[in-house]
Amino acid sequence: MIKKIHILLAALGLALVPAVAGAVTVTTNPDAYTGPFESNPQAAMRAAREHVAAGDLGGAIKGLATYVSAHPKEPDPARLLGDLYYRVRNLTSAELVYGRILESFPHDRETHNRLGAVYATLNRVDDAIREYNKSLPGTDSVPDLVSLHARKGDLPNYIANVQRDASSGPGDPDAQHSLGSLYLSMHDYGNALKYFLRELDMVPESLPGLNQAAVAYMDLGDYVKAFTMLNRCLLRDPASYACTVNLAAGELETRDYDRGRALLNRAQSLEPEHPEILVNYGYLQDALGDWKGAVADYVKALAISPYSRDAYLNLGIDYDEHRLFDLAESVLLKGLTVAPQDATLHYWLGRTYQEQRKRDLAVQQFEAAAQTSDARVANLAKLRISQLSH
Repeated sequence: MIKKIHILLAALGLALVPAVAGAVTVTTNPDAYTGPFESNPQAAMRAAREHVAAGDLGGAIKGLATYVSAHPKEPDPARLLGDLYYRVRNLTSAELVYGRILESFPHDRETHNRLGAVYATLNRVDDAIREYNKSLPGTDSVPDLVSLHARKGDLPNYIANVQRDASSGPGDPDAQHSLGSLYLSMHDYGNALKYFLRELDMVPESLPGLNQAAVAYMDLGDYVKAFTMLNRCLLRDPASYACTVNLAAGELETRDYDRGRALLNRAQSLEPEHPEILVNYGYLQDALGDWKGAVADYVKALAISPYSRDAYLNLGIDYDEHRLFDLAESVLLKGLTVAPQDATLHYWLGRTYQEQRKRDLAVQQFEAAAQTSDARVANLAKLRISQLSH
């Protein structure tokens, strides 16, 4: 069964249940906020995250908008504000906030990365590619660039360019990291690991390198080495959200549920605004046999983050496995509006159609799933097509 925790890195999501989406109110008028006024960027961000952790996304936005309006030259709170606008699908406000940051800090790679996500959501492919390229090196934009170049139809040229850059710069750790990320996004885990290890040979304490090498090891099934990499990361930076949540994911996948839960709690205390924390809590609930509790966590993940592919996937699987086919079909179709090329979503939608004896629709979804470079999903999809052909 294909049901796996998403091993980090952001995906932002759309609320599945209309009542949940409608419960979030957004204001672009910071004067409407009457709560306590924070006096420094760390306090303002901490207060916003406390609101998010309490399920009050609207309160988080109002308070942070007040602070950012009074401190327009501080990029970190503004970037978080843009992220929260994005997660409630207020793309106009998100674009405006990110654009203002870049007026003062034109080389802020993290903000270029966020603006690229806004443009990708708006299907402004060339603009998104431009922003994602400006975010490199230093952000994990390569998977997004792979998706965008596939959408544009020039993916082979992009792949060739990344490979050429790595070959012509064997002493450039950023070029090695980019090629590793490229292979990871294409499910070529062995080659991905090779280039992440090359990066680490040059920069042994690179946090992105340690994190991504760990992801590759987990995809190859070598959790001992993955945990070694993640623990090295956390030894260097105990507050690394990425390495904390990925270590939690690994512990859950190896069924150390107590340790996994403790790490998820730690990740939530660091940056509660990310949906993968709730997706992983849901995965834990599923593993412990509480599928209704898992469903609640997946819906919460969708409520706090507009485009969480993994929440749609696991929610759809739970509905499918409990024969709630109309719900499964609806959730998986919504997931495909977020990630239209995602093979696993296509595969499970195909299974949902097959269970309902909608043969032609099922075959269509399995054929889409079979196009992936992920051999595990492709082989399962091809097996289903073969079964339906007899």
